Amino acid sequence: MAAELVGGALLSAFLQVAFDRLASPQFLDFFHRRKLDEKLLCNLNIMLHSINALADDAEQKQYTDPHVKAWLFAAKEAVFDAEDLLGEIDYELTRCQVEAQSEPQTFTYKVSNFFNSTFASFNKKIESGMREVLEKLEYLTKQKGALGLKEGTYSDDRFGSTVSQKLPSSSLVVESVIYGRDADKEIILSWLTSEIDNPSQPSILSIVGMGGLGKTTLAQHVYNHPKIDDTKFDIKAWVCVSDHFHVLTVTRTILEAITDKQDDSGNLEMLHKKLKENLSGRKFLLVLDDVWNERREEWEAVQTPLSYGAPGSRILVTTRGEKVASNMRSKVHCLKQLGEDECWNVFENHVLKDGDIELNDELKEIGRRIVEKCNGLPLALKTIGCLLRTKSSISDWKNILESEIWELPKEDNEIIPALFLSYRYLPSHLKRCFAYCALFPKDYEFVKEELILSWMAQSFLQCPQQKRHPEEVGEQYFNDLLSRSFFQPSRVERHFVMHDLLNDLAKYICADLCFRLRFDKGKCMPKTTRHFSFVFRDVKSFDGLGSLTDAERLRSFIPITQIGRNFFGSFAWQFKVSIHDLFSKIKFIRTLSFNGCSKIKEVPHSVGDLKHLHSLDLSNTGIQKLPESICLLYNLLILKMNYCSELEEFPLNLHKLTKLRCLEFKYTKVTKMPMHFGELKNLQVLDTFIIDRNSEVSTKQLGGLNLHGMLSIKEVQNIVNPLDVSEANLKNKHLVELGLEWKLDHIPDDPRKEKELLQNLQPSNHLENLSIKNYSGTEFPSWVFDNTLSNLIALLLKDCKYCLCLPPLGLLASLKILIIRRLDGIVSIGAEFYGTNSPFTSLERLEFYNMKEWEEWECKTTSFPRLQHLYLDKCPKLRGLSDQHLHLMRFLSISLCPLVNIPMTHYDFLEGMMINGGWDSLTIFLLDLFPKLHSLHLTRCQNLRKISQEHAHNHLRSLEINDCPQFESFLIEGVSEKPMQILTRMDIDDCPKMEMFPDGGLSLNVKYMSLSSLKLIASLRETLDPNTCLESLNIGKLDVECFPDEVLLPRSLSKLGIYDCPNLKKMHYKGLCHLSSLTLINCPNLQCLPEEGLPKSISSLVILDCPLLKERCQNPDGEDWGKIAHIQKLNVG
Repeated sequence: MAAELVGGALLSAFLQVAFDRLASPQFLDFFHRRKLDEKLLCNLNIMLHSINALADDAEQKQYTDPHVKAWLFAAKEAVFDAEDLLGEIDYELTRCQVEAQSEPQTFTYKVSNFFNSTFASFNKKIESGMREVLEKLEYLTKQKGALGLKEGTYSDDRFGSTVSQKLPSSSLVVESVIYGRDADKEIILSWLTSEIDNPSQPSILSIVGMGGLGKTTLAQHVYNHPKIDDTKFDIKAWVCVSDHFHVLTVTRTILEAITDKQDDSGNLEMLHKKLKENLSGRKFLLVLDDVWNERREEWEAVQTPLSYGAPGSRILVTTRGEKVASNMRSKVHCLKQLGEDECWNVFENHVLKDGDIELNDELKEIGRRIVEKCNGLPLALKTIGCLLRTKSSISDWKNILESEIWELPKEDNEIIPALFLSYRYLPSHLKRCFAYCALFPKDYEFVKEELILSWMAQSFLQCPQQKRHPEEVGEQYFNDLLSRSFFQPSRVERHFVMHDLLNDLAKYICADLCFRLRFDKGKCMPKTTRHFSFVFRDVKSFDGLGSLTDAERLRSFIPITQIGRNFFGSFAWQFKVSIHDLFSKIKFIRTLSFNGCSKIKEVPHSVGDLKHLHSLDLSNTGIQKLPESICLLYNLLILKMNYCSELEEFPLNLHKLTKLRCLEFKYTKVTKMPMHFGELKNLQVLDTFIIDRNSEVSTKQLGGLNLHGMLSIKEVQNIVNPLDVSEANLKNKHLVELGLEWKLDHIPDDPRKEKELLQNLQPSNHLENLSIKNYSGTEFPSWVFDNTLSNLIALLLKDCKYCLCLPPLGLLASLKILIIRRLDGIVSIGAEFYGTNSPFTSLERLEFYNMKEWEEWECKTTSFPRLQHLYLDKCPKLRGLSDQHLHLMRFLSISLCPLVNIPMTHYDFLEGMMINGGWDSLTIFLLDLFPKLHSLHLTRCQNLRKISQEHAHNHLRSLEINDCPQFESFLIEGVSEKPMQILTRMDIDDCPKMEMFPDGGLSLNVKYMSLSSLKLIASLRETLDPNTCLESLNIGKLDVECFPDEVLLPRSLSKLGIYDCPNLKKMHYKGLCHLSSLTLINCPNLQCLPEEGLPKSISSLVILDCPLLKERCQNPDGEDWGKIAHIQKLNVG
């Protein structure tokens, strides 16, 4: 079989696609019926196998022989050309099959008629193209002698058999132990916690060492060490700098890490000012990870605002170069290679992780010699250990020990031989999947399911004879790469990252195929580029589509929407040519995404010409409809239209996309499934299914699909017969998330019928997330609560208004999140809710909303052993909470529950409290009873008079007191330090009796304030310390005609918001001079901007619901337009 002839070279994996197609009976039949030259097909098969036989030898020699490297590149290009040609044949074949099925003619007659009457030119094109490809391949095979290339066929796993060994899942665990770094860790911790200060600059320490030594891992362990918490840094921030160093970008990234919010400033002076304001007088710890920049002047430009931090501030740097450390004038801690024993510990830990191998004396001896070659690098030891975990024989270990890759000359990018060797020993299909990741920048957060779809769109997932679904194959491929440490779990749940050195390796392997705008050098894309990724906001710096349209064989066009914590949002189409012109150039595109390009309103009709297209993502665009020509994309596998809020319907012939495997359209206006939906038999991912009583689409067609992942079934009330719904066969679908939704105002004929309907919608026990909305039965079927859904983590019950009693949900042993909304029939919750003496063993979050008849809640101490978050909202009849509800709680939110009172006792665990209305017994809030409280928000507490504090509080960061008519002061007794010293946000609105801030002054760390009292605003200037870092102030509901006075506001302020001031008519120019952002909302009598205009420092202006001012600020004729035309961010409405 063809698959057995595939070797381990990367090229071999690309050849596999061609082999599978050439071996297909449909292809042979196509040539026979078309009377094409079948010898061409045979010769192509032979020549491709000849190239494949040379591929492995060429891949090994390319790194030492530039002529072989050039040969391999030419062979790759010829193979891609062959693949494109075969793709065109596959398209025509699929097209004939689809058209034949849609017409009342037999397939044989239709195909014969179709071919004979129309496609003589197509025949000529195919034969001409095949001869051209054969000519290239023949020329390449004749060069083997001159290049010294040897043929070979390989079948053992060493060189990549076609089916990779399934590795155990235990290797997915993130490693928490670092070997041999205890002394390093203590040295760095000692420096971080010492009292020695640099009076003029923050102290800097650089951890210096070559790639793969574990610098980042060491920094992470230090950053999260308990001793750091004891040092009491006001600010801790981690910034991954990487090798893309730009002063503006790095400064912005530091600011965003410190403020924990995105900043779009494009002006370095403005960024410097903001950073200075945020750091002034505050002790900070900043980690700059993976710094490469060696230009001192650029570092000095970044460093300038960092010098305003308080004494004791520290900057910890990780870098590969001592010159970087020298330019930073930092202390240096050189990280050395691990010692012999530590190396063996790391290696052995990964080789023996799954317990499948026992190391005898001979394996130990070979292993120690391999460890020596890793030069003490933890990353190399880890990856080579993961590789050898899959090799049990002595010969396998010897082959790796004796590999010539250890002796390869070092390139400029210094790819570590051990990593190269781990890549070299990957099966060829995994090589291809790994190499494709070169398209994504460093620090990219991979979502497994999305990456698998990307691989599928490029035909990377081998499914011989269709024995397994591509999705299953992709899952195995990903897990194999994860187990071999080519990916590692991210700190973000269900996301994965790739080490920088492995990203370098992928880019090195695919340098001629992948181009990443912004991250790769040069503004011009090479003509050989097959895969292109970009960030929309960087397109302006690109040369339009000049070089993009030169890359006519492009296969991927992908916007990058997020890297690490940076989300790039939605952007307009900023290329210099139209989408239609783009389509006319990229005829061989496989993956095409416009996700986030919000200004795209329509898709050109020419999209139907993209015959090779496998994946189209139009999510987050403004499209209103799809052109009918999209139904000509017969090879389309993936179609996404999520968050297209204007999209109302599908094209009529969408059912002709018979190969479609993924269809997503959540948060659109679509109300009906596509016509003839049942013909989309290959669908595996479908996020929404809408039941229409007047449509031919039924749950029976849903039952014919092998769906997995997420599914939401809407308009369930349109199912007439409960027995019909069993045909949906949800019980046998591998769904992880399921939503069941009835129409909100549905009135049931028979509650028993409703229960039977829900009974027959029972999903499989794979389900993790379930939501049931608008269910009209009086009780729930047993599968909802009897732990049949043993993996259920989250459950939402919403608007089930006829339900009189909650089911025993306490039996759900894995449930972590439970949300109950608008169950109007519930009056009391008691033993029936728990179902056992040890209920809710895993529940961490419990939320009740709009429970208008709920009065009583019976609870015991053992009812919620792990509950951390409790939310109660709009439960007007609920009476009281007991200690049993709250004793282990970390966050409590109670809103509009007027009868609820909270026992005033000691709460050791509570970190966040939000009260809105009720708690009438509260007159003095005793802050000392809440020692761990981070956030306190009190709204409409009618009898609250004071907040009392006798001891310094070291945790409270956010304090909001709103609409508390009796509140008058903070009662602070015996506190020597500033009260609430780490407070960063304070809002006091609609509290008319509070006229002054406390005598002890405000925390230096307060950055954000909101006030609605002129007396408090006046008190603010007197109370604030000169070193304050207050940067944002919102002022509302003032009875003034002119504002702000020049001396009224603190100089540190950069953002000012003025809201709901009905009598405000004018503004003082001098009171605005230090601002960068001004917001004016609902000031109906504000007549004009200051006569002098607005300061040049203002880069952001929002004017809403100010009708007089809006008229004067219209572009271009408004009287005040000239005063605001220079502002970058402008919103007038």
